[in-house]
Parts: sequence; C-alpha cells; structure tokens
Amino acid sequence: MLIRETPVLIDGPVGQLEALYLDLEDARGMALICHPNPVQGGTMLNKVVSTLQRTARDAGLITLRFNYRGVGASAGAHDMGSGEIDDAEAAAQWLREQHPELPITLFGFSFGGFVAASLGGRLEAKGEQLSHLFMVAAAVARLGNEHVLPQNCPLTLIQPEADEVVDPQAVYAWSDALERPHELLKVAECGHFFHGKLTELKELVLPRLSN
Repeated sequence: MLIRETPVLIDGPVGQLEALYLDLEDARGMALICHPNPVQGGTMLNKVVSTLQRTARDAGLITLRFNYRGVGASAGAHDMGSGEIDDAEAAAQWLREQHPELPITLFGFSFGGFVAASLGGRLEAKGEQLSHLFMVAAAVARLGNEHVLPQNCPLTLIQPEADEVVDPQAVYAWSDALERPHELLKVAECGHFFHGKLTELKELVLPRLSN
C-alpha cells in the first residue's frame, strides 16, 4: 500500500509554515526533519530530507517535514539562525499536539543539523524526552555557546568524508570536543548531498531507529 504525505499548514512565529505530514497507525514514535540552507536552495523536498523521511516511515514513525520561513509557501523571510529554530519549535509543538504520547526523533541535514541540534536543547529544557537526534553533514560551525544540545537522548553524527560544503575535519574536531556520548559515522567517497549514497544513508539510519 502506498502511503502518501498530506500537505498541512502550521501556525508559525511569523505566519504559516508549509509542511508534509504522514500519519501511521500503530506508530512507535514521530520524526521531525529539518532541511538545508534556504539561501542555497534548501527545501523540505531535498533528496536527503526525502530519504530521511522515508527511512523514518519505514521504521514505523509518523513524520513531519516543513519549509522554514520564506521557503515555498511558508510566510516570512530568511533569518538564517534563531528564526528557523523558532519555526522548527512550532513544527515540533504541532507534531506533539497530534500524538501527545509518542516520543520525537529529530533529524537535521546540513543547516538543518544546526537547527535540529538547537531545537533539541530547547525541547529538552521544556521537559521533552527525545528519542534520538541525527545530525547529517551538519553545519556544526553555526553552533555557538548559546546553542545547547540535548543531553539525554542518543546522538548520531553522519558525515560524508568528501563533503564539499561542510568541512569534514571541522565535524570530526567538533565531535572530538563534544563531551556528551555520541556516535560518529563516516561515509567514504561521499559528497555533501549523498549522490549515489542515499541507500547507504538509509542503511545507516534504519537500524538505529529500530532499537
């Protein structure tokens, strides 16, 4: 049976947020997926985001992906920082309202990795017990002292070794300096957008959602 996502509009901090929502019967949890840098053409329809959404679906998770302010049909203009985190928080709150009983897994790709990590800290501070945080080719250089990561959920970093957008060495150094437990997975012969490697990405993520 083909399960399709449903277009939804979410009330965001500066107006509506365009989103795609997939509800599942007997779901084990929920996944929120944050997309890449909008200034460089990143949207919720990005191929890596789509792969993460399908992987979460296949693991039995309800999914929500959304466009930040100023992207697609989402209101407002790019903020390139706290505004996108505010948008993600509104999306997470909407998702939480649909199923108050289910745990949330956060995914972020590229700029979205910065957004998801920052959001995770915010949600945890509000008492949310997250299921997992996945940071894929994440823009870790954007994470400053004001951005607090979640501390109480598993954290998985997935980094292409031939990334031409996010410096792999910067991610490895950030990982080395990170004092909380986490997992760093390196993808050989792989560029930022996982061309030809999307299946491998799914194979890395899926078993970590099935635990």
